[in-house]
Parts: sequence; C-alpha cells; structure tokens
Amino acid sequence: MILLRRLLGDVLRRQRQRQGRTLREVSSSARVSLGYLSEVERGQKEASSELLSAICDALDVRMSELMREVSDELSLAELAASAAATEPVPTPVRTMLNSVSVTSVTGVPTERVTIKAPTEAVDVVAA
Repeated sequence: MILLRRLLGDVLRRQRQRQGRTLREVSSSARVSLGYLSEVERGQKEASSELLSAICDALDVRMSELMREVSDELSLAELAASAAATEPVPTPVRTMLNSVSVTSVTGVPTERVTIKAPTEAVDVVAA
C-alpha cells in the first residue's frame, strides 16, 4: 500500500537536505516542534495544510512545487506497484510518459535528456 504521508515526508526531507539544513533549523523557522517535524518526515504523522504551509515557508519552497514532486513520486510508486502485480500500465499513464517535453534543463546539456521510469526509459531530445 502506498502511503501519501510517507511520500510527502520523503519529499520534505529531500528538500531540507538539498538546502543543507537541519531538522532543528527548519522546525524553529516553521515554529513546529522538532519531534513533530521528524515524525512528518518519517511518514508517521499526517501534516495539516497549515503545517505544510509553515514548513514550505521555512524551506522557501512553493507548496505547489512540493505537491508536484509528491505527485511524481506517487505516479512512480503506482507504476512500480502495477509492474509488481504484473498488470499492464494504464494507457493514460503510458501516454503521459511518451509525451514528455523539456524546454530547458538547468545545469545539464540540453542536447539529450533521459527520463527513467521503473518500467521504461524515455529519451527526450531538445528542440
């Protein structure tokens, strides 16, 4: 079973670690107890929208960006679960994977980008 709170916690932790910040720094800035933030990051507690807003503000990340990353993680987890259950990948998901376009990628040569999914790889060539 895929738990949304676990995916959300993983994304929050990655955002914090990308910034090189500690739980203590973020919890202080978000005015959330260190223990509670730790439980949210570990997927043990459901975060309210108010709490997510405070954490996003503390991390200087838009909530829409956070949710987009969580949505991407959820899609990949569903694909992996589908592949493990030997069910075919649903057509809308297959179509979505085959229609990815990239206009620019920061820090990566834009001639060729490979996007890997659990069941297939899609090559994207910049126009």
